[in-house]
Amino acid sequence: MREITRDLLRADDLQASEPEVRLGLSRAGVRGVSKAIRIRYGDIEKLIAAEIECTVDLGRRQKGVHMSRFPELFAEAIENVVIGEAFLVETLAEHIAGQILERQDALRAEVSITARYPLERTTPVTGLATQEMVELVGIAAASARGVRRVVGVSAAGINACPCAQGLVRESAARRLRDEGFEQLDVERILELVPLATHNQRGRGTLYVGTERPVNAEQLVAIVEQSMSAPVYELLKRPDELFVVEHAHLQPRFVEDSVRLSVRGALDAYPGLGDDDFLFARQLNFETIHSHDVVAERYGAVGEIRSELRTGEPAARHTTLNDWLALA
Repeated sequence: MREITRDLLRADDLQASEPEVRLGLSRAGVRGVSKAIRIRYGDIEKLIAAEIECTVDLGRRQKGVHMSRFPELFAEAIENVVIGEAFLVETLAEHIAGQILERQDALRAEVSITARYPLERTTPVTGLATQEMVELVGIAAASARGVRRVVGVSAAGINACPCAQGLVRESAARRLRDEGFEQLDVERILELVPLATHNQRGRGTLYVGTERPVNAEQLVAIVEQSMSAPVYELLKRPDELFVVEHAHLQPRFVEDSVRLSVRGALDAYPGLGDDDFLFARQLNFETIHSHDVVAERYGAVGEIRSELRTGEPAARHTTLNDWLALA
């Protein structure tokens, strides 16, 4: 029995031994760890499912990380951190990253938490209660230099294609003129009647990296407003009419949605520092093509503000990994 115990202890120390090839690793850790975390909003608490990924930068003299310790630390962190407001998954990510850094004797730790959160809504016309699922993301990186954290959201919506709508408009105008309508009447008709186009169900993503408080529910609103119209799980006919007309009255490309998300974040949080970070992504699922379309913009806030102010392209677009690496 003692021999077995000694063997187990030696096996546990194996991760701290010298590797055969003395080369540092950029990332080593675990992913796909599913946990239930508690989020409190006002007097209401909710248990939601979350998926956690955690990695460390491994030094060249350490053979491996103690993989078994990751889930143990997750459980401790979830139990110990009191989430007093809604959507503070980034606080939990920051806490876990700090604990991993200390307990794993790592050079750097990075934690990502993704949770599906039910958002209570009412339909736009009939006012019926409905529940929409949004994705909350908390990311934190910790090292001896400090901690950087990101709060993000991902939400669904509709984009109506402006290109196809332009073709429909030209065709409709030609038909109306052929039927004897005057040009002023044609223009008036086309202004009043929503014009057909193909729709794309889309998913918008928005991340903000900052030490300042950020409300994820507000980020969801920014993402949804960047698309042609929001979507609802429950729609009666008057609601459906509203959503369809609303979408076709403001057709948008994926590129439009990304730019509107970035501007919306800057308008909502004017106190963001130039060293803070923004990431916006729009993915549209095509309906008349077999491919999908995507657009992104990321960068330090100072880079983005300078481009908007001067009209000159930014010299670089700082990536999320680059920004987190400064922790």
